[in-house]
Amino acid sequence: MTATDTLTLLHPGDTGYDEARTVWNAMVDRYPAAIARCRSTAEVAAAVRYARANELEIAVRCGGHNIAGLAVPEGGLMIDLTPMAEVDVDPDAKVARVQGGALLGELDRAAQKYGLATTAGNVSHTGVGGLTLGGGMGWLARQYGLACDNVLSYELVTADGDVVTASATENPQLFWGLRGGGGNFGIVTEFVFRLHQIGTRALVADFTYPTAEAFEILQAWRDLNATAPRQATFTASINGDRVTVGFVWVGAPGNPDALLDAFRAMGNATSESVEEMSYLTLQTRDDNVQGHRFRRYWKGHYFKSLPDEAIRALLRNPGIGASLQAYGGAISEVPDEDAAFSHRDTLFEFVTATRWEDAKDDDERIATIRAYAATIDQYAGGAYLNTLNGETVNRAFPPAKLARLTMLKTIWDQANIFHLNQNIKPA
Repeated sequence: MTATDTLTLLHPGDTGYDEARTVWNAMVDRYPAAIARCRSTAEVAAAVRYARANELEIAVRCGGHNIAGLAVPEGGLMIDLTPMAEVDVDPDAKVARVQGGALLGELDRAAQKYGLATTAGNVSHTGVGGLTLGGGMGWLARQYGLACDNVLSYELVTADGDVVTASATENPQLFWGLRGGGGNFGIVTEFVFRLHQIGTRALVADFTYPTAEAFEILQAWRDLNATAPRQATFTASINGDRVTVGFVWVGAPGNPDALLDAFRAMGNATSESVEEMSYLTLQTRDDNVQGHRFRRYWKGHYFKSLPDEAIRALLRNPGIGASLQAYGGAISEVPDEDAAFSHRDTLFEFVTATRWEDAKDDDERIATIRAYAATIDQYAGGAYLNTLNGETVNRAFPPAKLARLTMLKTIWDQANIFHLNQNIKPA
């Protein structure tokens, strides 16, 4: 371990180096030249200047959930924000100041002390920063918008190592780009989020059917979603010999009993699970299966509609995981021009994913996912920036919006210093 005037660096062989370079996808096994474990905005700025002075490629690590492992630069400088994990909640103003290295669980726990929350993802060890900068889907999005729709301001370290604030009134064009444009414009060291009074309880309902009934069940599920209350986010999963449909319900007012009755009327499920739980339990229930020892691959699509032909294509599943999650509600009510995030008219998000442990299975697993996703592509209408995996950002942004983002990138990072991300190239 060595120290500059304002920066402490880990190098290969140092205690903590291997732990710091390990991310969620076990396929990622790269060795940065150095890791800067930053404790303050000033240290982040110093790390950017250090990397540029030493001609080191820059990557930024928070939760490390990016499927391609873009947080880990081979031979470059990893700027590790995880020591910057403070969350400060003002329950009267209903806002939270969140440092750039905080995980979703830290934000959830701090806000839930007061029955508050903001839209966040579904796995508590995901980084707030990466999730939010890509848009930020979660169980509250149909009620309150995406995570990026709930950000009031950003503190950001630029490619020159300067510190700026972006909000609706200060650097508003940058604010626009940070709302769904990814990590292209700098390193966010603090978010200020709007919080909502949601209480502390949630309900998860799942109904499982054999594949022989799956087509009719998914039709009924799709049609019921059109009138679903905003507290309910519809979910579906397809896995070989079965299909599971259901919903996650968070918040009040409203009563999920009528919706449960409607689901039960779809058919005779082989199994039914209706579980009440705390919101914090909801937000952590997938943590174990999302552990860091697995090799992973996925592909994602947005569906603007789900015609019968698309359902038939989805059911030609080769036995790997495939899931659907409903959008709509408050997500679609934000004017498209208000933020970089695009495809707000999405009806469902589709993800097909697989995980395994033995490297000898890499080629077969990846090929299976690619082939299945390709059969669905004709029904897709864009993709979520945070699920892109090897594709260009053209799938996440329509041409006019990408042109505006390109101009913004040129202003704030003309040399494309921040390119280890879902990259928007400068003009």
